Amino acid sequence: MKLIQLVEASTDVASTRGRKKKVERLAAVLRGAEPPVLGRSAQILAGESPAGKVGVGHALAQRVRSAAVPSPSPSLSVTELVTRMEAIKAISGKGSTARREQELGALLSACTDAEQSFVVRLLLGELRQGALEAVVVDAIAVATETDRDAVRRAVMLSGGIARVADAAAHGGDTALGAFELELMRPLQPMLAQPAGDVDEAMAELGETSIELKLDGARVQVHKDGDRIEVFSRKLNRVTAAVPEVVEAVRAMQPSKLVLDGEAIALREDGRPHPFQVTMRRFGRKLDVEAMRSEIPLSVRFFDCLRVDADTVLDAPGRVRNAALVDAVPASLLVPRIVPATAQEADAFLRDAYAHGHEGAMVKSLDAPYEAGKRGKGWRKIKQAHTLDLVVIAAEWGSGRRHGSLSNLHLAARGPDGTFVMLGKTFKGLTDALLAWQTRELLAREVGRDGHIVHVRPELVAEIAFNDVQTSPHYPAGMALRFARVRRYRDDKTAAEADTIETVRGLMPA
Repeated sequence: MKLIQLVEASTDVASTRGRKKKVERLAAVLRGAEPPVLGRSAQILAGESPAGKVGVGHALAQRVRSAAVPSPSPSLSVTELVTRMEAIKAISGKGSTARREQELGALLSACTDAEQSFVVRLLLGELRQGALEAVVVDAIAVATETDRDAVRRAVMLSGGIARVADAAAHGGDTALGAFELELMRPLQPMLAQPAGDVDEAMAELGETSIELKLDGARVQVHKDGDRIEVFSRKLNRVTAAVPEVVEAVRAMQPSKLVLDGEAIALREDGRPHPFQVTMRRFGRKLDVEAMRSEIPLSVRFFDCLRVDADTVLDAPGRVRNAALVDAVPASLLVPRIVPATAQEADAFLRDAYAHGHEGAMVKSLDAPYEAGKRGKGWRKIKQAHTLDLVVIAAEWGSGRRHGSLSNLHLAARGPDGTFVMLGKTFKGLTDALLAWQTRELLAREVGRDGHIVHVRPELVAEIAFNDVQTSPHYPAGMALRFARVRRYRDDKTAAEADTIETVRGLMPA
């Protein structure tokens, strides 16, 4: 299969609104592939690099692409693309940056202009085309004439779609049914949908539990006798970095376990350190013992997917909770209650905020574990802050947002009247707001730098965010975490925007 076939399908899907039509278009291109090209193609169309991270950042990718003369006609196959990406990833040692640049240049020179754009976005994890994994999963079922739910479950259990697509094509529903929860093969974590408040969440979910939402690092722990492995939210093996987690699970009685939880750095009084402090324990090159002494980690578990021979993945929340309580010491459980009233749940949430936690999770006691999805049975409630910030630039969007100014550069007022950048966001924008801001920003354009449009600092946006963290990437040494646009403040001028000192005052102690 030629790469251009995936590029054309991606382009078509990006301009298609209906889910059914997206699925049909993707299924049409997947029908033309056999394993293992089918699996790789599905993976690529879902926006996932088949080689993982290859060590190519934005600056390198843009520099190489600007110098690479596009091929006049498409010739690159999917197999060749994967091989070249894996070769780039394998480059290491002295002079690796120059050799990586050379190999990337050779790859892009073999691509047409459209293929270059596609490959660069794939490498950078920015292939936003309106075809999320769930749409590609449905396309696999249509292309291979297999049961959609069987494909979804197999993807959930396998942690990725490449193997599942190939299995569906090769062995149909029978092969899909062979996928089981395997020890040492991590599952994609279940995620939560946001809720406005406790009342809303409880009304939607029925009988629920409410538990602390810890602002730590999500970990999935697998135990098989003496062997214990710890995986991150992105399914990377991080066992060596977290010996405290390994030791805690090794002391548990069951010989086989799969647990879901959070690793978190806590102060002596039990309050959490900022998220960034916890994440220092997960760096690439660590003196683990020294870091363990400096930043000891705690682990708290909130779900159980397997205990010994019993897989409880599909069991209701109340059953998984009972299995968790039986398997894990009480000191290692995320605090949880089953509230009799919304008032009791509200009191729990207020106490969570008072002790420095991010918020709370409200969970249905009847819902199964929906790996890899923002499940219907979980709601998250977080305390958001807001700031009124000035838009100083914006970046052209991709996929459905192609032709629109999407990613906003946000700044606070400095003491000398200048504007100090705090970060970027493209979240929270409706189609109507996107169209409005594109028109208004272009009317204020003062210059361009590649895909960035610089504008007069006049528009003020109300930005919601979770917290402020230290950052070496921005001049104030700070950045907003999980920033999203709430609205534009046409009642405020840039001179009335929040100051950099106000932002600094929100930094955790």
